[in-house]
Amino acid sequence: MEKIFEQTLLYDFYGELLTEHQQSIYEDAVYNDMSLGEIASDRGISRQGVHDLLRRCDKILQDYESKLHLVERFMKAKEKVHEIDELTKISDQTDLKHLQERMEQIRALTSELRNEL
Repeated sequence: MEKIFEQTLLYDFYGELLTEHQQSIYEDAVYNDMSLGEIASDRGISRQGVHDLLRRCDKILQDYESKLHLVERFMKAKEKVHEIDELTKISDQTDLKHLQERMEQIRALTSELRNEL
């Protein structure tokens, strides 16, 4: 995953588990695209302090994911929903046998989704 995309997903799932101070600085860096210097100046802390806090937050969020796998499960479910969506697209040329095969694939995917959730 692209780093920013990964950071935002991890934060979306686990951000509430950070302290308010950590959340605020992390949001400034990731969502508001502020530089370390800008954040440091606004908060009255050193640039190095901001850098260390962001690295610590990244590690905390990664640790939660390594234990809970919520982002991984979400991405797999999202992929299966996309597959189901593709299977529901029918052309005028689709015959009954092909439709039955697609329905079986959809049933298999929805069964997998139910088991994962």
